[in-house]
Amino acid sequence: MARDVSYITTPIYYVNDKPHIGHAYTTTVCDVYARFMRFAGRDVFFLTGTDEHGVRIEKVASAQGITPQQLADDNAAEFQRVLPLLGSTNDDFIRTTEPRHTRQVQNLVQKLVDAGVVYLGEFEGWYDEGQEEYIPQNKAKELGYKSPVNHKPLVRAKESNYYFRLSAFQEKLEKLFDEQQDFVRPQARRNEVLGRLREGLADVPISRTNFTWGVPMPNDPKHVIYVWIDALMNYVTALGLGEPDSDAFAQRGKYWPPDYHVIGKEILWFHAVIWPAILMALDVPLPRCIYAHSFWIREGQKMSKSLGNFIDLPTIQKYVDAYGLDAWRYYMATQGPLGATDADFSDKHFHDIYTTDLVNTVGNCASRVAAMIGKYFDGAVPAETDGGSPRRIADHDWPAICQRTVAESRAAMDKLDLSGSIGAAVGLVRKIDAFINLTEPYKLAKDESRRDELGAILYQCCEALRIASLLLWAVMPERMEQLWTSMNQSIDPRAGKLQALTSWGGLQSGASIQKLALFPRMEKPSV
Repeated sequence: MARDVSYITTPIYYVNDKPHIGHAYTTTVCDVYARFMRFAGRDVFFLTGTDEHGVRIEKVASAQGITPQQLADDNAAEFQRVLPLLGSTNDDFIRTTEPRHTRQVQNLVQKLVDAGVVYLGEFEGWYDEGQEEYIPQNKAKELGYKSPVNHKPLVRAKESNYYFRLSAFQEKLEKLFDEQQDFVRPQARRNEVLGRLREGLADVPISRTNFTWGVPMPNDPKHVIYVWIDALMNYVTALGLGEPDSDAFAQRGKYWPPDYHVIGKEILWFHAVIWPAILMALDVPLPRCIYAHSFWIREGQKMSKSLGNFIDLPTIQKYVDAYGLDAWRYYMATQGPLGATDADFSDKHFHDIYTTDLVNTVGNCASRVAAMIGKYFDGAVPAETDGGSPRRIADHDWPAICQRTVAESRAAMDKLDLSGSIGAAVGLVRKIDAFINLTEPYKLAKDESRRDELGAILYQCCEALRIASLLLWAVMPERMEQLWTSMNQSIDPRAGKLQALTSWGGLQSGASIQKLALFPRMEKPSV
């Protein structure tokens, strides 16, 4: 983790609908990464926001009898309201209707015009109205002239457009993918892009003339900048890169380039091919990685409002009310579709993960250790040593075990491997439980001559649990802070001292320990 700054983004969410599990998932992934990296000492900028232009917004607003701006305002407000409910710590929320964004989009598009990579031409071909995406003839035929996302028929379109010379970047993009093997992840998504890239790149329209709800083309207001070009630029406009003399750029320019653009796989092409080509044309450094996760399905079926299995905001709220926000975040982060395959959300699976990982492992271990310290040492942390090195009991070198776990967890998080990072920490808790079963402190307590050994065992269990809790804070901040309070620990993750805090010996002997129930047991799924 060489960089001392980190920049991570969600896609900006389209405001034609209300927030749902897809938005909640991507936001949580980015938030866990952002929290962890801040705790690790990095200066982090975490961006999310809303995409508010395009013909779909215009049509939905018209159907509702309101203006596009009213629709955008209403739904953007709903996204902003939801973020704190998900525990999001985003540093900014950008809206594409904001003047700071529209000004910079026009500036950047003008730079593309001046660079000779944008020209005026005629388009005739296939158009996906749902995705607001132009589809090449060969691809349209392969798709059966239907949208690959909503399966509605493609529309034949003909209009005058400004074009971006994407074809001019074929070799540069091929070189990018050859030299940066992790530019697109996971590997299956990279392979998809490479397959389509090998078919050859055609120039792409970047303006429209058949509607008005968007950013006007500079020096030609009859044209509206294509919503996808407008939307992609949010990642740089939030930092002020389109206004290099601005205060925003002076304060935020240091964060570019991003560590991760985290997106859904359905918008991969725009981010993995068109966006880097635009950045190349603007002579702006490229992101470190485009991470395109898969989708959630439910109980083995694709989610659909018509099927009644759609996980919308009210459904999410029911889970949060029943199990707690940290349990929801844990499930999102560890069971979500960061890999190449879709993730199946089921009530039983959620309950099983909650019970197995949180109740029986993290919660039970914390309760077990605190109870023994309370019973055998009157609630005060016993001493581990007699003044020398930590005692090595049952061949367990706990400082080394914890050091390896911390390194593994940090390395996994740096790769956006959330389940790997969190799994390392939970694995440490399981090692504590196994150590207790091996050493049987409840039996040692009957032998007064082995009291020092008993104290060392319980100290090591409690100290290893403290270290595990530090690694788990990013995903479960509320419950881990409760655990710290029960351990008489005063910790501020914003200070960025994770490495120092995970050094062995941070728990002081004599400190009071209180028992608590971190995760209440539930006998059956509660939602």
